[in-house]
Amino acid sequence: MKTIHFYLDFISPYAWLAFDALPKALQGLSYQVVHKPVVFGAMLQQIGQLGPAEIPAKRDWTYRQVQWQARAQGTPLQLPASHPFNSLALLRLATAMDPAGEPNRYVCDTLFRHVWCTRQEAADADRLAALTTQLAPTLDVADPQVKQKLKQHTDEALALNVFGVPSFVVDDQVFWGNDALPMLRAYLLGDPWFQSGEWTEVGQLPVGVRRKA
Repeated sequence: MKTIHFYLDFISPYAWLAFDALPKALQGLSYQVVHKPVVFGAMLQQIGQLGPAEIPAKRDWTYRQVQWQARAQGTPLQLPASHPFNSLALLRLATAMDPAGEPNRYVCDTLFRHVWCTRQEAADADRLAALTTQLAPTLDVADPQVKQKLKQHTDEALALNVFGVPSFVVDDQVFWGNDALPMLRAYLLGDPWFQSGEWTEVGQLPVGVRRKA
């Protein structure tokens, strides 16, 4: 049975779409999923890239596309009152819910729906307090160990060459994006294409020109 490490940040609508679609996409296969909360903003800063919501035209397209994709796959999705927002509180809550910092599907589903199914402010202090009381009334979300585990997940993702969310890592192979689920299924089924040069040799393609900063 393969283990899928699912790197996610609740700020990403694509992560919500992938999370909701995953069971159906991999139906009939033997696998286990380990959810790994990561700080998407910190990853972007490390690799020197802007997020989709930080580029005005791409931001508009992103919101249109995810609503279309949600309708097409039957996933409930309502844009929050504002976006992007600071997702650290949600990430720390998720991380605190498990000794290894790896929240179960119920916890992730609850947090994703908090963001993407209410049309409300995801980072509203009162809503976050109510959510914490619901999920972890006795846990200290601000514990330094929780923060450290979240940082470890983020550093681990970067070390594996994860560059965005959602990302699925199996056998150190990275599958990025909700639209990569069919590829992930094929890999888990043992498709020999993943042993071909079309998969293994792309890193050898020469760079023709580099854009100046």
